[in-house]
Amino acid sequence: MGTTLSISVRLRRSQTETAHVSVPITEEVLGSNDDGEGKKMDVDKIIEAALRLGKLESTKWEPEGEPEIQLHPIQNGPETMNIQ
Repeated sequence: MGTTLSISVRLRRSQTETAHVSVPITEEVLGSNDDGEGKKMDVDKIIEAALRLGKLESTKWEPEGEPEIQLHPIQNGPETMNIQ
């Protein structure tokens, strides 16, 4: 029986997932109007709040498309290397 040699190549697979979150319009996401009177929604604060909601365990994430497989940027061997 012949001997087979192989080379270990490290890959990385990424799955994109999407979720929709509802950001309540509260004082936390409002800023002052340009003229100093009244309030307006602050997009940066809304995005910050949405990202926090995305980290909650209750947020439902759905896979989007097929996983993407790429060559891992750091190539290192497995913990043990057996050559037979």
